[in-house]
Amino acid sequence: MPANVEIKARIDSIDDLLPRARALAEEDEPPQLMHQDDTFFKVPNGRLKLRVFSDGAGELIHYHRPDAEGPKVSDYVITPAADPDSLREALERACGVLGRVVKHRVLVLVGQTRIHLDHVEGLGDFLELEVVLREGQSEAEGTEIARSLLEALGVPASSLISGAYLDLLPH
Repeated sequence: MPANVEIKARIDSIDDLLPRARALAEEDEPPQLMHQDDTFFKVPNGRLKLRVFSDGAGELIHYHRPDAEGPKVSDYVITPAADPDSLREALERACGVLGRVVKHRVLVLVGQTRIHLDHVEGLGDFLELEVVLREGQSEAEGTEIARSLLEALGVPASSLISGAYLDLLPH
């Protein structure tokens, strides 16, 4: 099962952090811009969300991740969703909805790490690092990569947050 080490932090500004993130990227590939609309469903284990992109494509994502500040391992399954609106309705009826997170994301790739610079509607700007663990790579190695990138980006440990964006939204 795929796994990654994640860190989330509140940041002052995407515009301030983007040049530092781009400087760390190994290739001169431009950042990817995306719009994501995530609906979270009530489930007995882990978290389940349906992500819909601006082009209408969707993904159903189930993951387990501890709610803790700093690096944490997340194991996940991603399934493409051809008709996300219909799937959302079925899951809403079957499971119930916990909430919805709408974000504008800038993605910068640095080695095996996905740097996400997110503007979350109703919350502000955030950094999310996802170190995608390779086959046989330890959690400790992924954690070290994440901590090194956090330092290189100049994001202080005091900015780290736990949980998901959904947990920060007023209910």
